[in-house]
Amino acid sequence: MLRDISVREYMATNLVTFTPETEVFEAIRQLLKHKITGAPVLDENGRLKGTFSEGDCLHVALDAAYHEEMAGKVGEYMNADVETVAPDTSVIEVAERFQKSKLRHFLVLDDDRLVGLISRVDILRALVKIY
Repeated sequence: MLRDISVREYMATNLVTFTPETEVFEAIRQLLKHKITGAPVLDENGRLKGTFSEGDCLHVALDAAYHEEMAGKVGEYMNADVETVAPDTSVIEVAERFQKSKLRHFLVLDDDRLVGLISRVDILRALVKIY
């Protein structure tokens, strides 16, 4: 049943990532190139520091318009408050969390290490496979 399916079975594992030192316009180029709405931000040891999303990019654009500054680092704009799940979490539990949230994806951490990302679409793929 669907309740027995874990996040590990449907999460994406080949992720675009940034560091806090990544130039914001390089990060924006990468988001556009890969047609994604955001990416995890990792420190030099691979530990999760936050996320950099299209919403953060809008903040960059507004700063550029108001302050005529066209530069910065991802670490200046990223969101450090990140919701995560464990890889063994049931896709049903994640679906319930999605219903209570405006988020489109959760990062998947195993022992404080980023191992993937689970999205709403991934949950739908699990549902379709079962039925």
